[in-house]
Amino acid sequence: MKKALIIVDVQNDFCEGGALAVPEANEIIPYINSLMEENDYDQIVLTQDWHPANHKSFASNNGKKVGESIILNGVPQFMWPDHCVEGTFGAEFHQDLNREKVTHIIQKGKNTEIDAYSGFQDNNHFMKTGLDDFLKYHDIQLVEIVGLAMDYCVKFTATDAVANGYITCLHFNGTKAVNVKPDNGKDAIFEMIQKGVTVLG
Repeated sequence: MKKALIIVDVQNDFCEGGALAVPEANEIIPYINSLMEENDYDQIVLTQDWHPANHKSFASNNGKKVGESIILNGVPQFMWPDHCVEGTFGAEFHQDLNREKVTHIIQKGKNTEIDAYSGFQDNNHFMKTGLDDFLKYHDIQLVEIVGLAMDYCVKFTATDAVANGYITCLHFNGTKAVNVKPDNGKDAIFEMIQKGVTVLG
């Protein structure tokens, strides 16, 4: 069975000192590096938030405060600080992430009007990113998922992987939650399990 490792959004803005830093994010990078070193993956894919500066998920572009919500193209949209703007240092992968064995990069969130948490598609399910096509082209059947953040982009990438027919595992030690609300991370784990994701301790 061919397997892939999907590393979600390990970018400077989500790590320590970043515009949207996930608590303890930097602690998962050595674990992710060890997975790549110790396992023989057929493909290793990075997803990368890659937003235009005028992206509608940014509070600054809507006259809103971070943490407020709006309806964006028919779906609720949390208002984030500006982050992972295309071509900026914040959008770059963290320097400690070993990328020697990476075989493919998927950029997401490029459409100004629609956010994209999942590595597979935007939040409205209008446009696919090409990740599913890439994995199926390479006959991948099992995906292991790590990265940031557990309660947003990791959760949606994992549940979409299940929906697209992949045996899907989440490495609990390879992810951290934003926890906008204290139980968001815990709730995300329960939701992933309910939808068929296997959580590896």
